[in-house]
Amino acid sequence: MAAAAWWEALVAAAAVVDGTAGSSTTVVSICVFTAVLCLCLVAGHLLEENKWVNESITALIIGCLIGAIIFLLTKGKQSHILRFDEQLFFIYVLPPIIFNAGFQVKKKQFFHNFMTIMSFGVFGVFISVAIVSAGCYWLFPKVGFGKLDASDYLALGAIFSSTDTVCTLQVINQDETPRLYSLVFGEGVVNDATAVVLFNAIKNLNISHLKGGVVLKVISDFLYLFATSTILGISMGLSTAFVLKALYLGRHSTDREVALMALMAYLSYMLAELLDLSGILTVFFCGIVMSHYAWHNVTASSRITTKHIFATLSFIAETFIFLYVGMDALDIDKWKTSKASFKTSISIFGIIILLVLLGRAAFVYPISILSNNMSGSSERTPITFKHQVVIWWAGLMRGAVSIALAYNQFTFSGVTSDPVHATIITSTIIIVFFTTLVFGFLTRPLISTMLPRHSRALSRGHSTGSNSPKDDFTLPFFSTDEDASGSGIVLEQAKRSISLLLERPVHTVHIYWRKFDDKFMRPIFGGPQSH
Repeated sequence: MAAAAWWEALVAAAAVVDGTAGSSTTVVSICVFTAVLCLCLVAGHLLEENKWVNESITALIIGCLIGAIIFLLTKGKQSHILRFDEQLFFIYVLPPIIFNAGFQVKKKQFFHNFMTIMSFGVFGVFISVAIVSAGCYWLFPKVGFGKLDASDYLALGAIFSSTDTVCTLQVINQDETPRLYSLVFGEGVVNDATAVVLFNAIKNLNISHLKGGVVLKVISDFLYLFATSTILGISMGLSTAFVLKALYLGRHSTDREVALMALMAYLSYMLAELLDLSGILTVFFCGIVMSHYAWHNVTASSRITTKHIFATLSFIAETFIFLYVGMDALDIDKWKTSKASFKTSISIFGIIILLVLLGRAAFVYPISILSNNMSGSSERTPITFKHQVVIWWAGLMRGAVSIALAYNQFTFSGVTSDPVHATIITSTIIIVFFTTLVFGFLTRPLISTMLPRHSRALSRGHSTGSNSPKDDFTLPFFSTDEDASGSGIVLEQAKRSISLLLERPVHTVHIYWRKFDDKFMRPIFGGPQSH
């Protein structure tokens, strides 16, 4: 009887998206989807120690199986419980993922490697977009698929330059390889933000009036969005910290503290979207600033609650995305709309995969070599060739952002009647499916081979130089009166600081910021003093 009831529920849920059932059955579809989400959580827990499978792959496979069941129950008409809407994704699903990434980031590691991360996440995306766009423009017509305009080719570059590093981050041990984890994590977040900002800049281009300065126009729009979005996120985070410190809401209710942090984070995202800025960048830097200042102004119970509730919302959102992508792979409407032959579809798939591989390699290895040469041996442990391979591999998976950008460019509310656009959508789904499953399956064995435990344990002792005696030097610009007891001492400190600035620039800038933060920022916005 129970099995028959679930069978009828699935039929009713599928009928909702097909328009053959009333609005009352929407409750059924939501119940079924929630039950499937619970199934994903349980299956992910049971497969936690599996060498080949992670939670992303588990959700993708379960989504595909549920989609196949609905496909059979509706006799090939549907494969969804709910209809995907890219606006729903950007407004409701993506913000908690990005905010939690900023809120949970290891700030010391992130900012110690800031220049390298930004090089990977910004310059790398531009290089990848150029290679993917030019490659598609050149190779698609050779396989009989060339009915796209210039904006579509540029959009494809942004769509397939957005990475999904979740699979790799689930395998890399943050304590054993802190710098590698920081580089992969930081690049993943900055990469997504850069890809979305660049995608929006491309959409704003007027292709019919292209001039010679189009590249400069895209770059200037990108820099404007990047800078203003970052400033807005920092401002919202500082505002939240100041309110929490000045009013001390926790003396009456810890619920108000948690609610204020969550709502201000979401407000920062929506305010950025209202101002046509990048909500991803805004909410990411808002999360970093909140964790640095605001988190220290709430009660101990609120600190525990915020860390867990933000991580939980992010986890549910990620599972939701992969579950839907699995079901969307069997959407018969898109496959029927696409008129491309099997040979053409395979050719498109192969071209994009090849360009993704080349696009990653074109910037990961050169930027790694450049970073090693610029940092010097005293600045930090160099990025070894094996680490470069891991970074390259981590960015090969494509995920939810690629799906959402493809829907945004080539569909209207998840539906398209253009055969060419339908082919791009189905190709994107196949690539996300293939890279997540195949590359995801191979990630854990690859990491085990490239980073054996003894080498990872050894690298743990050579992190960002936190054990170096040079960490404790005094900078005269923020010295106390007791430190400046004589001009000779100050002069000697200045000489030593300049020497260290030239020898270890990133570390020295970090020390300057820490002194400034302790003296000016923390007394106003909160947080413990560094020693």
